[in-house]
Amino acid sequence: METRLGGDRANGITNQLPFDNAIHIDTIGYAGGLWLLWNSDRVDITLLSKMEQEINVTSKVCHYNCSWLLFVVYASPRLAKRSILWENLSTLSEMHSLLWVIAGDFNEPLNDEDKFGGRGVSVNRFMLFKECLDKCNMLDLGFLGLRFTWTNRRDVNVFIQERIDRYFVNHDRCAIYLEARVTHLTRCHSDHCPVLLETLPSSSTHILRPFKFQSFWLSGPTFPSLVSKEWAPSRKLPMAIEGFTQEAQRWNKLHFGNILAKKKPLLARLNGIQRALANGPSSFHIELERKLHRELEVVLDQERDLWALKSRVNWMILGDRNTAFFHILT
Repeated sequence: METRLGGDRANGITNQLPFDNAIHIDTIGYAGGLWLLWNSDRVDITLLSKMEQEINVTSKVCHYNCSWLLFVVYASPRLAKRSILWENLSTLSEMHSLLWVIAGDFNEPLNDEDKFGGRGVSVNRFMLFKECLDKCNMLDLGFLGLRFTWTNRRDVNVFIQERIDRYFVNHDRCAIYLEARVTHLTRCHSDHCPVLLETLPSSSTHILRPFKFQSFWLSGPTFPSLVSKEWAPSRKLPMAIEGFTQEAQRWNKLHFGNILAKKKPLLARLNGIQRALANGPSSFHIELERKLHRELEVVLDQERDLWALKSRVNWMILGDRNTAFFHILT
């Protein structure tokens, strides 16, 4: 949403991402823009229509006999254009009886609790939005995580936050996916939160992995001394193997594993700061968020370099952090 890129530039970027299909809505000047990306081996997408503020498709997960409408939105900041979007949604609701998901940036809070700072929420404007949702029989799935999904990232005296990114489903879909949940993830680069919908949330399980020598260890300046110590001529082979395995794992955790360990507490602190800002901004919290973002950038660069080593890729596109690309190859 709000990609601010269109045409060949949009195609060039999405061609490098780990998706084999994409639908683009071009920007109006440098404003707006909307992309829908998917992998055809996992989901079958059929385009029904696309306009300046919307992409409307039918979606079918492969190997499941169940289709639904997916309507993705980047609503215009201008009320007149948003009203057109609400009319399109109301009209579409009368033309089908399928399961239906509407998702995106609606640029409109639904009540006073959805905004902090700035002017108050306009009752007339959010009532137009609410009437549209009622006509479409839509339910808000609620959320876990941060209270607001957007911030203007300004100083405390002009600081504004809003919940304007949402998932809505009609009653039929809600009945099928009773455990579906929406999570507002931590803001990093954008002024919006990533918003994640999980229809069947899975619980994470810890898998014990066998010991493996990692070639990127050779780049560590202290690794040769560790090898020399554990593979001393006086030690028997089984003892040397066991000793090297244990010490290498400890050494890896200190010298490389900590790159990933740094990222989690940083994201947790950012999440905490953003929760505090939702309750009442202060200059201290705004400056701390900026500082943590700078620290996160350093860690993300280190993470990219780690995965580049693991993936054995010896080239990269200048100016782009290719962590996901390296991770997939690994």
